[in-house]
Amino acid sequence: QVQLVESGGGLVQPGGSLRLSCAASGSSMINRMGWFRQAPGKERELVASFTSSGSTFYADSVKGRFTISRDNAKSTVYLQMSSLKPEDTAVYLCWGFFGGQNYWGEGTQVTVSS
Repeated sequence: QVQLVESGGGLVQPGGSLRLSCAASGSSMINRMGWFRQAPGKERELVASFTSSGSTFYADSVKGRFTISRDNAKSTVYLQMSSLKPEDTAVYLCWGFFGGQNYWGEGTQVTVSS
């Protein structure tokens, strides 16, 4: 059973930075992983991900500010977020696709406010 556990959310001022972590357990072969976010009243959106070929995808709204990375030895994916804006406020969810199934973490709240 694949489990994804996020950490690293919190409250940060505009312009600040945060790093989110997502630790995967139950499988060491999840190539497709990434981060979604969902703000109140809005649809869930893909923020950043690794594709099956190993390349990266970023939503236009976060390009140049967010960086996704991974440590395969630790089965962990990171999302480094910089120059945060109030509109980045959302619950950030880790996602993995493995064995034909989508897996989700429970989410971690990121609030950008002064």
